[in-house]
Amino acid sequence: MAWYHNYFKGLPQRAWKLHQDEEYTDYEVDFLRDVLEIKEGSRVLDMLAGYGRHAIPLAEEGCKITCIDISSEYCDELKAVSKKQKLLLTVICDDVLQCAIEENAFDAAYCIGNSFSFFPRAEMQQFISKMANAVKPGGHITIHTENLAESILPNFQVRNWMPVKDDIIYLAENEYRPEEGYIEAEQTFISGSEKVTHTVRQHIFTLSEITYMFESAGLQVVGTFGNLEADPFALGDEQLYLVAKKL
Repeated sequence: MAWYHNYFKGLPQRAWKLHQDEEYTDYEVDFLRDVLEIKEGSRVLDMLAGYGRHAIPLAEEGCKITCIDISSEYCDELKAVSKKQKLLLTVICDDVLQCAIEENAFDAAYCIGNSFSFFPRAEMQQFISKMANAVKPGGHITIHTENLAESILPNFQVRNWMPVKDDIIYLAENEYRPEEGYIEAEQTFISGSEKVTHTVRQHIFTLSEITYMFESAGLQVVGTFGNLEADPFALGDEQLYLVAKKL
């Protein structure tokens, strides 16, 4: 069983949510609306949706959103919000690699939030192909990652820590394994007397490798950006926003 099956619950899940910047999320939603060319009535797929920080605003604007995530806690929260606000939002609580997704049914799809490093090469190709198969020809797909090789390796940190809201402390011990192409991290979350530790694997790909996998899935990469202002991605940029179009 992969690490992410049991990671997003309890203290790590709460820390991830508290770490998000609402204003930045609003900018990401604006970015998604523009690059995915979506509008009221568009049918959109959110892969690894979390608690719906992008899906909910888009659904509030009248988009028909399908969210897939493996965390039952996030999915329950998202279902409750959807029911309360009467949104056109469907929640599928499952492993994205295992669940069935309707083909050629969505106007657009996205995976935003640095989840685009959970899978080794073969499974990553499967993940990208599932997104591609779900989108109608001519539809757009956007992904985000902070774990691109060109981003993380030039300034690789063996140890790092940061405070999170509600007095949560996050610590990580990182080891890069070049033969396998992943970073294995021992992540620890501390809040008062509570302490939770997980071993996490983040798979590292170059932009060239990701482009090849997108093209192999029948997608044309039309933009690679280092920020939400759509500046072209360059070596050392901390993150990548990639936009592709289904041929």
